[in-house]
Amino acid sequence: METEFIINEMCPNDWEQVKSIYLEGINTGNATFQNEAPSWEDWNNNHLSECRFVARLKGSVIGWTALTPISSRCVYSGVAEVSVYVSDNARGLGVGSELLKALIEKSEQQGYWTLQSGIFPENIPSLKLHHKFGFREVGRREHIGKMNGVWRDVLLLERRSKIVGID
Repeated sequence: METEFIINEMCPNDWEQVKSIYLEGINTGNATFQNEAPSWEDWNNNHLSECRFVARLKGSVIGWTALTPISSRCVYSGVAEVSVYVSDNARGLGVGSELLKALIEKSEQQGYWTLQSGIFPENIPSLKLHHKFGFREVGRREHIGKMNGVWRDVLLLERRSKIVGID
């Protein structure tokens, strides 16, 4: 497989490929509590329009990343939740790293001071990716959700921007 991919902003025409990759993540059982992909309208309304990227290889989407606001309260306007998904056939190519790098850069340009992510402890590749970019574990939410009859834990990770001057 050719490994030269590009990162660019996600557009509505990317949705079907983005959704397909999201479904691959859902099928692993270790990427999200969701059990089905939302409609474009729901997904679009829940993710920040200024921080969405896809990785493309020969015109096809092989990964995506986006931010979701954590609250509508103005005091949390600079805090967002990270989603990053890579297609099964593109793992190990550095796609997740390039997507997360682009997302962090854009989020800081947009004034976000904290990015957070809730990750299942079993999702070792995602934990390694986030740690690589300065996310740190700030807690473990034990038995926070039940999936397929099994209580699951989630590790809460966060990354603070160094450019906004938080001491």
